Amino acid sequence: MREYAVVLLTAGLVTYLATPVVRLAAVRLRMMAAPRERDVHVIPTPRGGGVAMYLGVAAAVLVATRLPALQRTFDDSQTAAVLAAGGLICALGVLDDKWGLDALTKLTGQIAAAGVMVLLGVQLAFVFLPVADIGTLSLGPDIGVPLTLLLTVLTVNALNFIDGLDGLAAGVSAIAALAFFAYSYHLGVEGYDDIASAPALITAVLAGACLGFLPHNFSPARIFMGDSGSMLVGLMLSAAAVSATGQADPQTFDSAATLLPLALPLLVPIAVLSIPFIDLVMAVIRRSLRGRSPFSPDKMHLHHRLLAIGHSHRRAVLVMYFWAALLSFGAVMLSITGGKVELLVGIAVLLVLGVVVVLSPRARRAAREARAAELEAQRQRSRADHPTARALRAPAPSVPGRPADPAGKPSPQGVR
Repeated sequence: MREYAVVLLTAGLVTYLATPVVRLAAVRLRMMAAPRERDVHVIPTPRGGGVAMYLGVAAAVLVATRLPALQRTFDDSQTAAVLAAGGLICALGVLDDKWGLDALTKLTGQIAAAGVMVLLGVQLAFVFLPVADIGTLSLGPDIGVPLTLLLTVLTVNALNFIDGLDGLAAGVSAIAALAFFAYSYHLGVEGYDDIASAPALITAVLAGACLGFLPHNFSPARIFMGDSGSMLVGLMLSAAAVSATGQADPQTFDSAATLLPLALPLLVPIAVLSIPFIDLVMAVIRRSLRGRSPFSPDKMHLHHRLLAIGHSHRRAVLVMYFWAALLSFGAVMLSITGGKVELLVGIAVLLVLGVVVVLSPRARRAAREARAAELEAQRQRSRADHPTARALRAPAPSVPGRPADPAGKPSPQGVR
């Protein structure tokens, strides 16, 4: 654990120190994100923060090669595969941050980077399906390779889709990486895999890079991670999901008599990446129903909806953090405890609390509007009940010999 803490802190420190340098270079290269109609920021902001994150990742991996226990993670090629594919996809993101590549070119580059990762050793080898007595499925290259490519491309674009508010993608990615690390480390502690494993190292390094970048990216952001950062994060999370899903056979679990532990190797990655994937699926369905390309931008993402409800910029980001942490660490805690009743009750309470927090601005706005209407009605009743108002409404008595004007007021004497 101390060695994992060292590489996490190394990634965070190098990323934090490298980000101002990358920001200065981005400004000089005019790698700026100009405000658009669907954007939240109002001034041009430098992009390319993913370069600083990749430098932090590379430095932490280099340190890991010198640590006694973590040296064992390099017995296979998974970590090197992620580092090589990450450099390729980060370079693709830099090109997009600078010149704005079209969707087809980016998709081709994403598939190429994922292909490099697969060729160098990261591949979904088997998956356990706890339904209909299917059990563990061994996936050959003809199925494992396409599934790995598909998962990687989906995760890369899911992270790209949620990168719409200052600090959102970096924070959600850090939460997801820490949850993956906790799950992978727990498997090692329980003896289902080596404690010094590739998925644990990848996620620890990624969490450090995201946390080191977050102070520069939280609202108001001084630099955006851009596609160079969001695609790098997506690729590393997908690599961790593939490695963590296939590193232990669920049928060897001590609690294999219940359905929940058997399903956890499949459910944990889904839960950890649930927020980006929900946003991705909703965006694809929404745009397809309108006859638009799934890659065409709009202002209907989850974070845009939170802003429309009435949340502030920072509050919307914190709400997304809450949901990402609840789903991610809730699933991991279920895998560790085996689904105790106390934990399930706690998760249910937090779910209700999360719904209340999400809807609170709308409820407050409705309450303010109702209160304002009530106050206005009280003012109207007060005016109507005031003696002066009653006197104005009552007709004045007529004086004999004095004609009354149309309003009921007697005419002044001498006026004919």
